[in-house]
Amino acid sequence: MTTAPTSYTVDVIAGDGIGLEVMPAAIDCVDTLASRFDFQVTWRHREWGSDYYRAHGRMMPVDGIDQLASGDATLLGAVGAEDIPDDVTLWGLLIPIRREFDQYINLRPIRILPGVDSPLAGVEELDIVVVRENVEGEYSEIGGRFHRGRPEETAIQEAVFTRAGVTRVAEYAAAQALARSGKLVSATKSNGIIHTMPFWDEVVAEVVAATPGVSVEKVLIDALAARLVLKPHSVDVIVASNLFGDILSDLVAAIAGSIGIAPSGNLNPARRYPSMFEPVHGSAPDIAGRNLANPVGQMWAAAMMLDHFGENAASTALMTGVEAVLASGTRTRDLGGTAGTDEFSKAVIDQLRR
Repeated sequence: MTTAPTSYTVDVIAGDGIGLEVMPAAIDCVDTLASRFDFQVTWRHREWGSDYYRAHGRMMPVDGIDQLASGDATLLGAVGAEDIPDDVTLWGLLIPIRREFDQYINLRPIRILPGVDSPLAGVEELDIVVVRENVEGEYSEIGGRFHRGRPEETAIQEAVFTRAGVTRVAEYAAAQALARSGKLVSATKSNGIIHTMPFWDEVVAEVVAATPGVSVEKVLIDALAARLVLKPHSVDVIVASNLFGDILSDLVAAIAGSIGIAPSGNLNPARRYPSMFEPVHGSAPDIAGRNLANPVGQMWAAAMMLDHFGENAASTALMTGVEAVLASGTRTRDLGGTAGTDEFSKAVIDQLRR
């Protein structure tokens, strides 16, 4: 009796700028691997983003979250346009998806890939995982502006840290550390931010104390930024708040050669809701439409999605293909090469078909 292939439904939001260029490459990679590893993907393309905003005054439909809820995952390209404020594009699409689906983990692995050079002298290997709290912290909606346009205009933004929120991200990060070196670095600023950061430190310490085989080192965010540049090999897994994790993961990606290669997973670990996968890079309007974008971040995000589905062999094959192409010398301009988006993508597809 023949067993039907496992089937997944994935919502695609290519979004804006280079997202429209790198997304087809990632989809082609997954489709190529689907036939090889006996699974199927039904792609539901959502034409949401800045063009949708210009036509409808919002980034996605009123029932956009409900439309996504029936899928197994969302694959996102990039969001942002020069003629629309960033807070409008971000809070109109990306952040509502993260919060409505309780994607409280933002997982950002980064390593130096074959054929890619770090801008730091002497750094030839790097493998760091940043676990970022993704739905509270500094990116809360609590606050406001008063007396707009007057000399006494005031802006207030409240950071929100809950015991439940810090506990669950610390538990996830501790599990990541346990599977690797057992060493966890917690980004903090408890010498200057007097309430939320000491609370963060306390809860993280409690979680790690209950996790045999894992140790935690709390490091002030400014010192950690310097340490990542001066001694990147001294760090393995980082757990950080929403703001700190956002910044540190971009820094680590730059150390690894380019922000264009970095992926991320917005995860609901309980799988009550679909998770979302995206490259770390933005929409890059300065190079959009010029066949210059690096599709590696989008491809790696797709590989993370396959891992999330349990299609581990396909995920490994995708990254092995990407690495083989990079090692052969085919690289986009941000990595010091000459290949365009299309040329690099074709080379990966050819590699996956072998």
